[in-house]
Amino acid sequence: MPNDQDVMPDIGFRQRDPIAEAALAGLLAPRKTLPPSLFYDETGCRLFYEITKLPEYYLTRTEFGLLETTAPEVAAQLTAGATLVEYGASDETKAEMLLRQTTRSTPGRSGLSVFRAYIPIDVAGPELRAMRDRMAVRHPDLAVLPITADFMRPVELPATGHDRANETAIIGFFPGSTIGNLEPGPAVAFLRRARSTLGERARFLLGFDTCRDKARLIPAYDDPAGVTARFNRNLLVRLNREAGADFDPEDFAHRAVWNPGESRIEMHLVSRGARTVTVAGRKVRFAKNETIHTENSYKYAPDKMRAMIGAAGWSVAKTWSDSKGLFALWLLD
Repeated sequence: MPNDQDVMPDIGFRQRDPIAEAALAGLLAPRKTLPPSLFYDETGCRLFYEITKLPEYYLTRTEFGLLETTAPEVAAQLTAGATLVEYGASDETKAEMLLRQTTRSTPGRSGLSVFRAYIPIDVAGPELRAMRDRMAVRHPDLAVLPITADFMRPVELPATGHDRANETAIIGFFPGSTIGNLEPGPAVAFLRRARSTLGERARFLLGFDTCRDKARLIPAYDDPAGVTARFNRNLLVRLNREAGADFDPEDFAHRAVWNPGESRIEMHLVSRGARTVTVAGRKVRFAKNETIHTENSYKYAPDKMRAMIGAAGWSVAKTWSDSKGLFALWLLD
């Protein structure tokens, strides 16, 4: 391979910019990668929302169906005044299914809202602020306390007004099979860290994808309408804007492949020809058909997930799955 370490003349770009640093760390590696957290700028969030509405993208529809069943059961195990902590929450749609739950009503007295506070955690600050404004209208009595942060790092929760000693009033929420975007080791580390953040007596509702059917998976990640391709290439658009890069996104083809040995879908951007691109003043050279590995989406068999959960210090309290075995929601304690 050509020497990717060649330095271009100083163009005045802030070399310590975290987005530029993250991009260069992956693009100058022997096998080029970009962190999937860079997907979610404003355009990326919008495109991902479009993806979830595609007929080929079974995950969101299946998970919503499960949430309709599980949300009342989960809420029934909590007392009024609970706190919901959602990891990777740039959109409140799934959390709403939990937040609207109430305690059982009695004659002459309506049920109370189960949740007093909602803490969404995500890197997408503008989306979190917009969510807070929407929630203030729909749920004026709910304390919405967004945290703009990378949930893969330690996060300190704000005070919510409930008795912190009563950790059973706290529940973590990690929907959408986002855990499948993490490597297994970091996924266990995340679950262990969440255990520490939420408290030893807290609960955790985890969603993960169990489908390993290539015929269903490939269209879900490489849809005929090309929405996922635009989502993937938007990474390069963002680097042009925020990391001083000069990619032509159309020079890179979107590719989704099923890796059965690793039980994961991989997304790549494939260079259509040999070229040199600059990122934050550094040369990055591509051979023809060389790829940037942009995302993994692991599909977990239940026994593998159970082992990971146990290694992180949680236990499985209850499980739900759809009739086709495509998706699972598990309640941990």
